[in-house]
Amino acid sequence: MSNAREPIAVIGTGYVGLVTAAGFAELGNEVWCVDIDAAKIEGLKRGEVPIYEPGLAEVLSANADHVHFTTELAPALERARLLFVAVGTPATYSGDADLSAVYAVIGAMPASDRHAIVMKSTVPVGTGLAIRRELERTGKADFAYVSCPEFLKEGDAIDDFRQPDRVVVGDDGDWAGDAVVELYAPLGAPLVRTDIASAEMIKLASNAFLATKISFINEIANVCEETGANVLEVARGMGLDRRIGGHFLRPGIGFGGSCFPKDVSALKQLAGNSGYHFQLLTAVIEVNELQKRRVIAKLQKHLGSLVGRRVALLGLAFKPETDDMREASSLVLAARLQGEGALVRAYDPVAEEQAVKLMPGVEMTSSAIDAVTGADAVVLVTEWPEFNELDWAEVASRVTGRLVIDGRNALDGAVVRAAGFTYEGIGR
Repeated sequence: MSNAREPIAVIGTGYVGLVTAAGFAELGNEVWCVDIDAAKIEGLKRGEVPIYEPGLAEVLSANADHVHFTTELAPALERARLLFVAVGTPATYSGDADLSAVYAVIGAMPASDRHAIVMKSTVPVGTGLAIRRELERTGKADFAYVSCPEFLKEGDAIDDFRQPDRVVVGDDGDWAGDAVVELYAPLGAPLVRTDIASAEMIKLASNAFLATKISFINEIANVCEETGANVLEVARGMGLDRRIGGHFLRPGIGFGGSCFPKDVSALKQLAGNSGYHFQLLTAVIEVNELQKRRVIAKLQKHLGSLVGRRVALLGLAFKPETDDMREASSLVLAARLQGEGALVRAYDPVAEEQAVKLMPGVEMTSSAIDAVTGADAVVLVTEWPEFNELDWAEVASRVTGRLVIDGRNALDGAVVRAAGFTYEGIGR
């Protein structure tokens, strides 16, 4: 790669920050990664990637000469004029986004007429304008500002960086927007260059729509259970309509993760703060919460009281190929099971370290077979590929009961039934 590519800084070394850094390093940019967590930075210098994301460690290792880690802003400011902000913006109790980390970054910046803040963190519409006011108030009005939202799916983030559906750049039509467009040009993705507020809304609206699609198909699945229809066939028929498409028409026990719950809540709250009641998103959130609890009703239908019953959870992360436990359905499910008096054992291929901090009283095991041993019921929570390869005859020899709840419709129901189990999916 040519050394002519512009050096950049990435502030924040979480999922978005590290994938962004790895992706641009692979394109030939020098990347300066900044984080206030000294222990994390020291680990990254040793090649220790703190998150599980397929391919990320390999890309960082292959491009180690282009990636530099530091706890200080000064080296990054000296070498890079584009400062990608990728810090966390978690939801507060009110549903608003917590922008304290964003404003901490803004506050740490010195006055400059050659730097631009490029916002990768997901922020409410109007944040760019508010940051502009803060920069002016603190004597930093010459900073440029660009909104460049990320659209990375955990588990596929490296491929999403390399082959994005689109690149969104919201700016004031100045040098900074031009520079960000030039950075992404080698990827050949469709470009949406727009104003800052519209760029901010594109991110929130996209995630809210996908979450709505999930809650819709989950509602259809619930109706299918009452009417005898098979939601998988229904989704297949719907998805062939090009106006609808088949993506995100997979029923299950609800969405989770760091994006959908937070962004749906943030958009609903933003609308409310603006005086508009976003009724559709209120229903999307309610359906998602109820969907997680329907598993309890399925278990009670077959087992009666859950007091003293042993329930095995297969998978804990909010989706496969990640160790992310944020808003994972397993958290609500485990808590409700324990509330009903059940004894919960669980297994996840990569998320145990994160899960154990969040699930007191849940016994973690080292394999799926260990988890199901002695269980009265087995619940598939996360559709890790290895669960499709289970020997259900062996599982049958280990369990006490004969009930399998497939919370992701990922298993072959006929195979499970042939092993002597009562099988229940979602919507079929």
